[in-house]
Amino acid sequence: MSTDEAAAARTLEGLRAAVSAVEAGTPVPDQIREDQGAQAPPPDPQTKDADADPYAVARAVVLRLLTGSPKSRSELEKALRRKDCPDDVAAEVLDRFEQVGLVDDEAYAQAFVRSKQAGRGLARRALSHELRKKGVDEELAQAVLDEVDPEDERARAHELVAKKLRSMHGLDRTVQTRRLAGMLARKGYGSDVARVVIAEALDAQPEHQRD
Repeated sequence: MSTDEAAAARTLEGLRAAVSAVEAGTPVPDQIREDQGAQAPPPDPQTKDADADPYAVARAVVLRLLTGSPKSRSELEKALRRKDCPDDVAAEVLDRFEQVGLVDDEAYAQAFVRSKQAGRGLARRALSHELRKKGVDEELAQAVLDEVDPEDERARAHELVAKKLRSMHGLDRTVQTRRLAGMLARKGYGSDVARVVIAEALDAQPEHQRD
């Protein structure tokens, strides 16, 4: 069996196991969740059989979406609505997925925050905005963001400023300050943090040090 065939077999096996777990009300094994996140999504079953059981269609649609990347419950609700899934069917199916651990907004928000901090250097204000766009409950989002260490956030601001400064040599300090402040603001850093971080970074630059 080729590598692609083996991967496809794992996907189908994992999907069947996940569907069985959802229908039986049993927890979905962690390995199945990990395998589904690493595989390409199967074709959308709803396009093949318009007369299919709406619950089966909804379950298959949700599993297909979750194989691509983690999703919040709100995102899945919107996706099911676009598929003309009745609201009561969507709610019951998503409740079942929550019970077996395949849909978990708290875990989703925590993973989202870690990813955006590491990948884009976003601060809490920007992360809060992004989580709202994903439909995460405001109270839940705030609880997750409260876990962000202010010192870690300041360290990321320093890293962002240091990286940006590499392309700003020779510019007037005022220009550098303005551009750095704008960059940090777009990433959600408050003015107090930005002011201190930028001043420290510029003071350390040889071109701004007094003879």
